[in-house]
Amino acid sequence: MVQEGSLARTHDSSPGLPRGRSSLPAPAVRAVQRQRLLTATVSAVAEHGFGALTIADIVRRAKVSRAAFYAHFTDKEECFLAATALGGDLLIEAVVSATREMPSDAAPEAVLRAGCRAYLRFLADEPAFARVFFIDMPAAGVSSVDRLDNADNRFADLNHAWHEAARRRHPEWPEVPYDAYLALSGATTELVSFRVRRGRTAELPELEDTVVAFYLAVLAGQTWR
Repeated sequence: MVQEGSLARTHDSSPGLPRGRSSLPAPAVRAVQRQRLLTATVSAVAEHGFGALTIADIVRRAKVSRAAFYAHFTDKEECFLAATALGGDLLIEAVVSATREMPSDAAPEAVLRAGCRAYLRFLADEPAFARVFFIDMPAAGVSSVDRLDNADNRFADLNHAWHEAARRRHPEWPEVPYDAYLALSGATTELVSFRVRRGRTAELPELEDTVVAFYLAVLAGQTWR
């Protein structure tokens, strides 16, 4: 079984949510229901694949009713897309937060390294989500493929923003087309997915030096170290 992480929690041993009147406000109950459904979906897909996913499996792992599921989602695909979107947003947030925590006078190379480290560490800490995102999403239909393309574009935008800021300090660094940022994002995805497919997600932080050197070779014209 794939290790889970906080994005793939199940609730088989957790108490059920209160039925009927409750001391919890209704919005709070709905928020907990939704969170349970999302993490249960990641857990189920990581273990069995998207094709074998059933709503019954989701609600059992989430320990909520089928009616609660349909109060949030129309079908398993919508729930799956919401679960992977949540994980993707948290991944972006981890990268951005890591770079913003760097001192204002930090070298661009150090900022890049902080972002790469946060990206790889997040995925290593969330092996079930990593498997779902890099293995199951490409095979889960057109909407999922579109979501993956959007993720590549979001990281390309981050690459672009970092590079533009870095070039203000290093005007000698080359100007590159947007496709270069997109290519770097796609290449990083392939490096990560190669290891995830082989059950080596825990090794992802070891890619840090390679990814940083690759980015600097393309975006800073630096010789590969």
